[in-house]
Amino acid sequence: MNATLRNLALSATLIAVPAAGFALTEMLFLPATQATAATQSPGLGDLSAYKTIVADTQTIAASGDLAAAEHRITDLETLWDENATALRQADRAAWNSVDAAADDAFSALRASAPDKATVDKALATLASTLDAPVPAAASGPVQYVSGIAVTDESGRAIPCEDLIGQVRTAIGTATPAAAVADLQAKALERCNADDDAHADAFSAQALAQIKG
Repeated sequence: MNATLRNLALSATLIAVPAAGFALTEMLFLPATQATAATQSPGLGDLSAYKTIVADTQTIAASGDLAAAEHRITDLETLWDENATALRQADRAAWNSVDAAADDAFSALRASAPDKATVDKALATLASTLDAPVPAAASGPVQYVSGIAVTDESGRAIPCEDLIGQVRTAIGTATPAAAVADLQAKALERCNADDDAHADAFSAQALAQIKG
C-alpha cells in the first residue's frame, strides 16, 4: 500500500471509530422511553378514522347540537362494530378500554335528556383513550355472577357479545328453558343498549342455569 492510500485508509478509520463510538453510546444511553417505544406492539393499529369521528362529534357538541353529535358518533359505532373481531384479536385489553369509553359516550349522547357537560367529559375521555388505549388498573379481583366471570383483569365488564355467544353455544340446537330464554332476551336488550355490565349479569345467570 503506497503512502497516499495508507493515509486515506487511516483517515477513514479515524472518522469511522468516533462515529461508531457515538452510535454505541447513543444505543447505551438512549432514554428508556425511546427504547420502549421502538419495541412496543402495534396494539390496535391505526385508529385515525375513529379519532376523526370523535373530533367531529366534539366540534358538533360544542355548538350545542347534541342531536347532530349523536348522529355523528353513530358512524364510530358502526365502524367500531365492523372491525370488532379483528381489533379484539389484535389487543383485547386495549379494545376493552376503547369499547368502554365509547359506550359511555354513546350513553351520554343517547340519554333522554343529554347533559352537555356529561357529553363533553365522555367525548374527551374517549378521545384520550383512543390516543392511548391501555386498560385501566384493576380495582379489585375479577367479579363473578352465578360463578361466571363478568369482568376481566382490568376490572372492565367483559364485552357482552362474548358472553351472549357463550350462551348461544351452550344452548346449541336445543330449545332453551323459559327462564333461560328470558335471561337471554334481557342480555340481548341490554347489550344492544351498550350496557355490558347488566347484559353480562343476565348472560351469566343464563349460563349458570344451563350448566345446572
